[in-house]
Amino acid sequence: MLGHWRTFQAFSLLMLLGISFSGLGGCASWFTDDTRDPAVHLVKVEVVRAKLLEQKFILHFRIDNPNDSDLTVRGLEYRIHLADMLLAEGEHEHWITVNPKSSAFYKVPIRTNLWPKVKEVVKMLKNPNQQIPYRLEGEMETGLFIAHYVHLARNGVIIPADLITE
Repeated sequence: MLGHWRTFQAFSLLMLLGISFSGLGGCASWFTDDTRDPAVHLVKVEVVRAKLLEQKFILHFRIDNPNDSDLTVRGLEYRIHLADMLLAEGEHEHWITVNPKSSAFYKVPIRTNLWPKVKEVVKMLKNPNQQIPYRLEGEMETGLFIAHYVHLARNGVIIPADLITE
């Protein structure tokens, strides 16, 4: 009798797995709809504190949701280059929701130490009105239940004189 019970349990487990896996084909269609990736723009670099061995900034991103449903942003992994120099890299985990067909701002605090690269920085800042190219690379993690990664690659310029408060 015990052998029949184990056979029944094994059969039940196989049936349960079969039913579960047969439903996955339908789940895949949930993610093949017309959902477009959001647009991410670096709109402002705010200097919080600039000391000799530590500099703190807040990066202000605008996230544009082109879709008809809410966009849940879970976090951002980033690398920021100033000219050819790596300025900062890291992760920021903060959840926000961007409403359909709208935009929201996402603030990322960063800390860096430019002391080892001070000669390069001084050379870039020699003329505060001269544009300095920057490059932002990374991934933004979106999705409420299942993660979706949006790859970021943006180029632009900053003008140091614009960052200096009077």
